[in-house]
Amino acid sequence: MTVASDAHTDHTPGAPAPLAAAYQPAEVESRRYEQWVSGGYFRADATSDRPPFTIVIPPPNVTGSLHVGHALDHTIQDALVRRRRMQGYEALWLPGMDHAGIATQNVVERKLASEGLSRHDLGREQFVERVWQWKAESGGAILGQMRRLGDSVDWDRERFTMDDGLSRAVLTIFKKLYDDDLIYRAERIINWCPRCLTALSDIEVDHSDDEGELVSIRYGDGDDSIVVATTRAETMLGDTAVAVHPDDERYQHLVGREVELPLTGRRIPIVADTHVDPAFGSGAVKVTPAHDPNDFEIGQRHNLPSITIMDERAVVTVHGPFQGLDRYEARPAVVAALRAQGRIVAEKRPYVHSVGHCSRCKTTVEPRLSLQWFVNTGPLARAAGDAVRDGRVRIEPAELAKRYFAWVDNMHDWCISRQLWWGHRIPVWYGPDGETVCVGPDDEVPTGEGWRQDEDVLDTWFSSALWPFSTLGWPDETPELARFYPTSVLVTGYDILFFWVARMMMFGLYAMDGRQPFDVVALHGMVRDQFGKKMSKSFGNVVDPLDWIDRFGADATRFTLARGANPGADVPVSEEWCQGSRNFCNKLWNATRFALMNGATTQGPLPEHAELSSVDRWILSRLQHVIAEVDEQFEAFEFAKVCDTLYHFAWDDVCDWYVELAKPVLGAGGPAADATRRVLGHVLDALLKLLHPVIPFVTDELWSALTGEATLVRGPWPSADPAYLDDAAEAELAALQRVVTEVRRFRSDQGLKPGQRVIATLRGLPGAGLAAHEPLIRSLARLDAPEEGFAATASLAIAGGVDVELDTRGTVDVAAERARLEKDRAAAEKEAAQCRAKLGNPAFVDKAPDAVVAKIKDRLAVAEADLARIAAALEALPTS
Repeated sequence: MTVASDAHTDHTPGAPAPLAAAYQPAEVESRRYEQWVSGGYFRADATSDRPPFTIVIPPPNVTGSLHVGHALDHTIQDALVRRRRMQGYEALWLPGMDHAGIATQNVVERKLASEGLSRHDLGREQFVERVWQWKAESGGAILGQMRRLGDSVDWDRERFTMDDGLSRAVLTIFKKLYDDDLIYRAERIINWCPRCLTALSDIEVDHSDDEGELVSIRYGDGDDSIVVATTRAETMLGDTAVAVHPDDERYQHLVGREVELPLTGRRIPIVADTHVDPAFGSGAVKVTPAHDPNDFEIGQRHNLPSITIMDERAVVTVHGPFQGLDRYEARPAVVAALRAQGRIVAEKRPYVHSVGHCSRCKTTVEPRLSLQWFVNTGPLARAAGDAVRDGRVRIEPAELAKRYFAWVDNMHDWCISRQLWWGHRIPVWYGPDGETVCVGPDDEVPTGEGWRQDEDVLDTWFSSALWPFSTLGWPDETPELARFYPTSVLVTGYDILFFWVARMMMFGLYAMDGRQPFDVVALHGMVRDQFGKKMSKSFGNVVDPLDWIDRFGADATRFTLARGANPGADVPVSEEWCQGSRNFCNKLWNATRFALMNGATTQGPLPEHAELSSVDRWILSRLQHVIAEVDEQFEAFEFAKVCDTLYHFAWDDVCDWYVELAKPVLGAGGPAADATRRVLGHVLDALLKLLHPVIPFVTDELWSALTGEATLVRGPWPSADPAYLDDAAEAELAALQRVVTEVRRFRSDQGLKPGQRVIATLRGLPGAGLAAHEPLIRSLARLDAPEEGFAATASLAIAGGVDVELDTRGTVDVAAERARLEKDRAAAEKEAAQCRAKLGNPAFVDKAPDAVVAKIKDRLAVAEADLARIAAALEALPTS
């Protein structure tokens, strides 16, 4: 949909501005961006009557810098927002940052350590002050880098998850969830980082296949003995049972009995539980409820005690010879002690298994029983699933919806407390007599002796889950919230579909009375190298987008990323492709410079149809197709197709054909030249607008030079006009292109220099509708008219009935041309034989769809025509 739009003209259009001989991105980008910001072109007006279009930026970490994943994500968002803004929407792209609890605390703690201090030396209040100081001085470097990429965000609305407004939103929703019994405190198994000393969410845990050791241990003796297998022998010190499957006949006689736990002297029961996999190991598993999530569930079902054997730093605390050992020291020590007692039945080394690591510090995560705060996700997750199922939210590409449902339909309760000092502190106070009070933003904090606030802070994802509505002023009923919520599109990588997207869905639907946080979730893939390999410093294939911007320009960087962006698919990139994108920007620059030097204009209406040449009608018709295709591709989030369509239209149709066809017309002058100048200006005007969302800097610079206006940031966006569709002109130019292309191919195969002239006759042009184009064909193909003494030494029979006879004496390598034609004949014979074989096979002809059979017949006809043409060309070659 395209709605009314103004062009934001800052001055009366004047004469086209001169362009430098070559495009220099560094000279244009900073100047253009400051012009956009100072001119207020990115500001969104909540009082406007235009249709709203809203994107809230996935908030980058305050500790972060622009990496290639950000560059892809921001390029896609910016392209969507810029197009809607040009279409006349009130477009809001809201920027901001996440306080990144663990990452930011780690940064500041490292800085303190370099000064010989720890956070405990400062105390909580002073430490938090130091974090705010760091944020003011060093945090948010990525915001400046977003400017370099060209992000058209509304900087006046920048938000931070720890600012006053968003902090008020956090307190409000915590209180609401608490009062609705959707937040509770309990002892559960959580992901624990012994380095960061905090609980972690699932998204903060990276899993990898690590080498370990699978040890089989015999518990008990004689008929009562049972063998269990484990990769973490040290946790046996906390075993409180052995579990077997209730249908496993091998152990049914042992269920309900007890067995002695080695090294401890404790006796533990053997229980039957359906969670056990009889095919794994011996079919019996040790149960350590305090150190394994599955064991915890078994323990709950069988009322088993939970024995914590390690402290927060993963150091063994149980009395005995292993006390004080780190988990990695305790593991071989426990195995050695068991081996000494003859209880090691088998050892498998190496044994590869999945191990979780803290995404921040890479420390192996320790499952740990801990008293934490949780969100009861059951009803919230059901609502999040329903919003997609009933169509309120659309996931693009649609096939990824299955992965979304697999997550929300099986979501565990969410651990939201973190043992940090930086973040939103949990708004719960405990009284001297066991009271517990949850305090909202407008409630009075309990005071008096013995009252204390919970020490933990909230998971960073808790505040970022509010991002689509807290950034618009919630819990207050602001004009921005009424105008711009629900947001239009969420653009993000498929890797956080389960975590951040699902959390925003849950909280948005809950807080906003069932209104979804966004209408569409547009998922893109991960950026990879040109071979599809994951980027890694160890592989040496990591791309720094700032380096590419420095060397090739922001537009080339953006175009390279967008040109690989298919919905939900990984995005391959390479430096060579970025160089190609820079060349594309240069091609646009040179084409526009040529147009300006030859008087192209955007002023006034296009000439009447009768005043236009078939070449002008052709390019206008092609333009209408391209506008329609690009609109369709944008709506489907097919950014790679948008770029490919515009690349080929600009490079092939406009630069390689139309500009070249226009040169002799412009050189001849007269009314035809005036019409071509107007058409050339019109086509470039539309092309630059279509490209602007993806490559904004060079297109804005060129468009201003072409039109004399300040900027095209606010449009208008081109609309396809069916009145300019012209099938006849397109067919005519397609025939012309076939002739020129075939001659150029012949010239290339013969190694002729581009400017070298060849004498030739052209027959059949009138029958092909090309009689009027003979001068153009000769100009483009570098063909001279025949003179006395002309003798054809080569001939080209071109589809459509055109024959070209060339006098190649002294210019053509006859042997090379014969070899080329023989190669082409072999390929055509192979194609014809394959087609005849299929058409001669009754099983194929009878069963294949009619359209498929017709296509094979068409291929055979083309192959036979090629064979006739090649035979004629070979016949025409001189014998020596």
